[in-house]
Amino acid sequence: MKNNKFINSFLFLFFATVSMAFSQSNYGLLNAKKVSEIGMKPEDRIRVDQDKPLPYEYVDERDILWSKVVWETIDLYQKANFRLYYPVNDDNNPETSKSLFVNLLDNIKNGNIVEVYEDSQFINKLPISEIEKKLVRIDTASYGYDMLNQGETNIDEYIDKNYIKAQDIQAYQIKGIWYFNKRTGQMNYRLLAIAPLAPDVQTIGRDDVVDNDIYPLFWVFYPDARNVLHHAHPIKGGFAAYTESFDYLLNIRDFASVIVKEENMFGNRSINEYIRGNSLFQLREAQNIKDEIRDLESDMWTY
Repeated sequence: MKNNKFINSFLFLFFATVSMAFSQSNYGLLNAKKVSEIGMKPEDRIRVDQDKPLPYEYVDERDILWSKVVWETIDLYQKANFRLYYPVNDDNNPETSKSLFVNLLDNIKNGNIVEVYEDSQFINKLPISEIEKKLVRIDTASYGYDMLNQGETNIDEYIDKNYIKAQDIQAYQIKGIWYFNKRTGQMNYRLLAIAPLAPDVQTIGRDDVVDNDIYPLFWVFYPDARNVLHHAHPIKGGFAAYTESFDYLLNIRDFASVIVKEENMFGNRSINEYIRGNSLFQLREAQNIKDEIRDLESDMWTY
């Protein structure tokens, strides 16, 4: 029995290692007809990579029988959400395996994503200069100030810059709308916005300041990011030879989340604003909102 367990464990580790190594190898090796084609993308793969995300269907407002806008938090420290968090050290990974945060930030910087706002109400648009201010803290040594007072201008060696990195992103907050389409008789979800949450950059790496809160760095109007995230893939793992895109994962809601706010007449106040200091009751309220959404479709068919 012990030998069988050992053999099974060995085979599992062997196939897992082979599978991961194979999934990370270049797929051109399988399709190459000549040695010179190894490492080159075949035409079929190029066509797949150049496709576009599946467009959202047009929804006539007259067909919406019921709708509710909700805000949710995706905790990246939960195992179910690791694909949205890793890799945290993007320098050691290929171009196709950047974290969700790095994919968003890089494409904001290069202009592929332009619909970036200060909050989820899409009122104040954020220029890249304002976003960069939220991502860096500049610390100058006291001797550097002394040199400035003496007229010196080159004090780079006395300046320390601390940046928010992928590893500092602790969660994402998303805004979306659930709606019942009476024409199709289905409850559907549409993702509207996404924001990475991180500690204040002024507190990261400092022992003299304690701040356990996390804040949205920016809000991206999600439809503007779909094409970018359709071509961005989470890091591979396990036996998977192909990983779906970030856009696919987010649209099918393949993540664990907690509702933190719903659209309401009280200025869209969050749950922790009307249930204070009791985490258990806050989770119960979040579950009540989720149950209401889940049960509504069943009730529609019942009546």
